[in-house]
Order: sequence, then C-alpha cells, then structure tokens
Amino acid sequence: MTTSARVTLLVLYSERMEECRAFYSGLGLDFAEERHGRGPRHYAAVLDDGSVLEIYPATDTRRTGALRLGLAVDAAAARPPLEPGRRVLTDPDGRKVDVAAV
Repeated sequence: MTTSARVTLLVLYSERMEECRAFYSGLGLDFAEERHGRGPRHYAAVLDDGSVLEIYPATDTRRTGALRLGLAVDAAAARPPLEPGRRVLTDPDGRKVDVAAV
C-alpha cells in the first residue's frame, strides 16, 4: 500500500549536537548552522528529496525518544568512504541508523 504523504522534516534533539553533526556529516550530509530569531542554534541538512534533517539541542522538555532512522547514502561521499552495502550504525546519542551505502 502506498500513500501520498512523505516525510519533509525530521528533528533530532541531542545532548551531543557536535558529535551528532560530525556523525551524520561523516555519512555525507551537508549541515548548515542556523538560528531562527531567538531560537536555539542548530544544524540543518537538506536531503536529495528536499526533506530536512535538523539537529537541535536537547532540553528538559524537548528530547528525542527511541527512534530508528534509515538513510541511503553515497558510499563515496561518506568519510571515510563506505563499502557499498547495508549496515546498522549507532549515532552518538544511541539511535540506531540503518545505512544503505550505494
């Protein structure tokens, strides 16, 4: 079954923002530092399909709970480059990330 909906934004709240930015940057995501008005400094990456992955600082009221992500990445763009194939990695906050390197 398919649906016309798609994910356009995913926000990860992290106590380890810099480490998470480095982890996901290592998979080839290109983050820009942002701040909207008086909001917190955070990182945003626009993915190939136009969806956005953001990393915000965790607070007492804003935390990312149990979450498992799946990302298809360019194996050659990863740092270090990845061998093509599937693997499960763990980000600095302990989230499982299914990575399909192509």
